[in-house]
Amino acid sequence: MYGVPQEIIDRVTARLGKLHHTDSIDPLRSALVVIDMQNYFMKPGFQGEIAAAREIVPAINRAAAALRAQGATLVWIQTDSTGADSDWSFLHQSVLGPQRSKRRLAELCVGSEGHALWPELELHPADLVVIKRRYSAFIQGSSCLEAELRGRGIDTVLIAGTATNVCCESSARDAMMLNFRTVMLADALAAPTRAAHVASLSNCMLYFGDVMNVDEMLACLTPRAAAA
Repeated sequence: MYGVPQEIIDRVTARLGKLHHTDSIDPLRSALVVIDMQNYFMKPGFQGEIAAAREIVPAINRAAAALRAQGATLVWIQTDSTGADSDWSFLHQSVLGPQRSKRRLAELCVGSEGHALWPELELHPADLVVIKRRYSAFIQGSSCLEAELRGRGIDTVLIAGTATNVCCESSARDAMMLNFRTVMLADALAAPTRAAHVASLSNCMLYFGDVMNVDEMLACLTPRAAAA
């Protein structure tokens, strides 16, 4: 299931008496948070390309359409590298190396081709577009996401996008620790390798929230009339 080792599934089931702790999802109190589906991470030739991210676009669009129809909040997260060489100097000076740092700064800044969302994503005018400046969208100083969700009465965060094991997992961890119910959508997430994807889902399942496919999540939605 999701590629997660049976040992992990057994541990979660033994602890909870079931695999999923999320039995129902109120769409009016839920947000689909789609992370970093930008040209920088998706378009061939860009430094951050994750080929598998192109494959999850249909699943993301399907989840977005179904949730939007039920009154859920849709959030599209874009990483912005503007000024990151100074305000996130450890990453750029110590972790990435000079060449990767230079390309990241140039290819992810607002207004660049790399910063733009992938054109096959189906956004609507009422959706939120939020800029983040760290791997996690929820960590202090990264974005306005927490405030936007709290202001809308959101208590459940559904995570999609790329990369599963970096920005998506970081955001899921912090969302859970900020007391949001958190669900990673396995088939609407992508990582550079299958192994990295599965390892991240396994860790989240054990410690930080639920893991479901899009269809499983949609089956948990309470009807809009009942939720209102």
